[in-house]
Amino acid sequence: MDKIRLIIFDLDGTLIDAYPAIIASFNYAMKNSGYPARSDNVIRRAVGRGDENLLRPFIEKEDLNKVLMAYRKHHRHALIKKSRLFLRVRGLLRSLKNRGYALAVASNRPSEFSWILLHHLKLEGYFDYVLCADKLKHSKPHPEILNRIMRHFSVKPSETLYVGDMTIDVQAGRRAKLKVIAVTTGSSTAAQLRKERPYRILSQIEDLLKLL
Repeated sequence: MDKIRLIIFDLDGTLIDAYPAIIASFNYAMKNSGYPARSDNVIRRAVGRGDENLLRPFIEKEDLNKVLMAYRKHHRHALIKKSRLFLRVRGLLRSLKNRGYALAVASNRPSEFSWILLHHLKLEGYFDYVLCADKLKHSKPHPEILNRIMRHFSVKPSETLYVGDMTIDVQAGRRAKLKVIAVTTGSSTAAQLRKERPYRILSQIEDLLKLL
């Protein structure tokens, strides 16, 4: 991968384990609005398309705004209390910066909450650009977010690598004509990821260094 100049990362399930925070906020919002709590696994598999799409399948349409407000109010605090980096992520990012790669974030999570995570976990200094789906017309698996980031850096798809944890990440990357590295630490299983044919599947993100 000698030509790679830019590496774009998804956040949740890729660099950051925010699942405990998401699960806590989800079930708080459900109970607060008279809906039943859901199991950790059900919630985990629903993560990845933004908070509105996380909640929508489990509630009546007319209750979405009320439940979303409860979720977001709780989530501002839950993210700080219950989120952590996956093992050796900070060392990976430091090594990539030292090697001269430009680093960016492409997340379907709303910007407010992405920045809460980046500030709380002291990651903002590693990234040259952060873009979230609430600033765009389309969210992943549409490739808009990846294409916008590449335009920001004036790099070609052949010079860009995308790292994510979900089938929608692989789909977005393929539509943007990128090599996609999929990690099995997030919402999609290894079997689901294999069906989407990413460039590589890694069980731990630190192995990315061996590919570069």
